[in-house]
Amino acid sequence: MAVTIYYEQDCNPDIIKDKKIAIIGYGSQGHAHALNLKDSGCDVRVGLREGSRSIEAAEEAGLRVTDMATAAEEADLIMVLVPDELQPEVYETYIAPHLKAGDTLAFAHGFNVHYGYITPPEDVNVIMCAPKGPGHIVRRQYTEGSGVPDLICVAQDATGDASRCPTPGAWAVRAPASSRPPSPRRPRRTSSASRPCSAAAWWSW
Repeated sequence: MAVTIYYEQDCNPDIIKDKKIAIIGYGSQGHAHALNLKDSGCDVRVGLREGSRSIEAAEEAGLRVTDMATAAEEADLIMVLVPDELQPEVYETYIAPHLKAGDTLAFAHGFNVHYGYITPPEDVNVIMCAPKGPGHIVRRQYTEGSGVPDLICVAQDATGDASRCPTPGAWAVRAPASSRPPSPRRPRRTSSASRPCSAAAWWSW
C-alpha cells in the first residue's frame, strides 16, 4: 500500500471550522481533542453522562458541556472518544437516534467499526482521526507549538467528500496554536498514513 503524508500546508482549516463538533468523552484523548479544537477556533461541545466527574474539569477549561444526546443532536461531526468497550452502548443509546443524513461519525480507533459492534447508517460519513500518542502528549505538543503524527482514513463516504474532513481535523487537533509554517528543513507532519496496516484494517471493513 502506498503511503501518503500530509503536512499543514495541505490542510484547509475552513472545512473543520464550519462544523459543529461534538466530543463524546473527556478522558485522555477526549480532553486533548476538545481543547485543541477549541484553541484552533472550532465550535466544540463536550458530551458527558449525567454525574460525570469530568464535567467540572471540562467547564473549568472553558468548554461547553452537555449530555451526550444533546451533543450528538447539535453536531454534524461527532468524535467518539469514550473507551472502546463502552462505545457500542454509548453509540446505540445516545448517538444513533440523533444522526442525520450527511453527518460525520469519527473515531480514534477503528475496532468497533471493523468488527461490527457499531454499524452506522449508510447516509453518514465514517472516518478515523487517530493521533499516535497519548492525550497528555497530544495536548502538550500542541501548547508547545508542535504536534504528533496522526493516522487518518475513511471507512464510509456517504456524501462523496468525506475525505476532506480527516486532514483538517488532524490539523485542528494537533497543529500549533501559532499555526506557524513548518520548517523548510524538517516539515512537521500533521497527519499521515505511515502505518498502512493500522489504517488498512479499517479500510478492509
